[in-house]
Amino acid sequence: MERFKIAVIAGDGIGPEVITEGKKVLSGIAALDGKFNVEFTDFPWGCEYYLKTGEMMPEDGLEQLKAFDAIYLGAVGYPGVPDNVSLGQLLLKIRRGFDEYVNLRPVKLLEGAPCPLAGVKREDIDMIVIRENSEGEYADVGARLYPGTPQEIALQTGVFSRKGCERIMRYAYETARREHKTLTSISKGNALGYSMVFWDEIFAEIGKEYPDVKTQKLLVDAASMMFVKNPKRFEVVVTSNLFGDILTDLGAAIAGGMGLAAGANLNPERKYPSMFEPIHGSAPDIAGKGIANPLASIWSVSQMLDFFGKEEWGKRVLAAIETLLVEKKTLTPDLGGTAKTQDIGEAILKILRR
Repeated sequence: MERFKIAVIAGDGIGPEVITEGKKVLSGIAALDGKFNVEFTDFPWGCEYYLKTGEMMPEDGLEQLKAFDAIYLGAVGYPGVPDNVSLGQLLLKIRRGFDEYVNLRPVKLLEGAPCPLAGVKREDIDMIVIRENSEGEYADVGARLYPGTPQEIALQTGVFSRKGCERIMRYAYETARREHKTLTSISKGNALGYSMVFWDEIFAEIGKEYPDVKTQKLLVDAASMMFVKNPKRFEVVVTSNLFGDILTDLGAAIAGGMGLAAGANLNPERKYPSMFEPIHGSAPDIAGKGIANPLASIWSVSQMLDFFGKEEWGKRVLAAIETLLVEKKTLTPDLGGTAKTQDIGEAILKILRR
């Protein structure tokens, strides 16, 4: 029997509540399948840990995580801890340390999910955003000069390496080829004359190896507009760290909201564990009230199952989420229901058992 060891960092705010439901679903699927099992190990890292110890995770945290097949992350961030500390010392540290250079975020309008766009059909919003996840604008390179003086300067340097650009673009081209879809590169080459021109040049170079893949490139401002006006034109998207982060939040807004937004941080070579997470925040204002929507964390379980080679179960989880949305019997308040967070995992399992 296959066994998958999963490190769980439930994190802050609503993180523990939504992750509990995801764990419930994944354990239930393993029991239904009967050919694999999952073993969870919980780590108490996050902002509460930081307030007690002065660090978001122990110094040897990455070493502790190396032995796992995957990492399941809830949410990071809480009042009293600066956002750059909570993000930089946990989430970004894991992404960089484990070379999780592919951030895979589906933007897909599920059946039954709310959409704020008029006249948009379900099939009009169905894209996968492939975001470079290890360098770019989020590289920790910069300086503060002359602090506390009128001449104070902050420098933030984007880092774009040929290796980093080539590997994320090749992953995107391969995805588009495998799925027979178009590929759109999103950059800002008209204004960022070094980093984004470099990005555009490499995209064109790699494209020569994939003459069968239909491509287009857009400036990020135009792409943002088209996400809203004509999302159907996007199928596979590749973009930089910052632009991918922003665009996928916009994507979530047009495809059911942040409660339905999942993300995978992949090390495709599987040298290190990959990490799966809902991409919403920790929402401390509703933490502990039992009203948080755990469907994004359950969607990230679907991504994890795909990564483990259990694609059929991954599809079934998405189908179960759609059934839940269509039937409207067990939904949290953000989706117009009255159910509690702790009701959702079992509701998904009941659908899967049908």
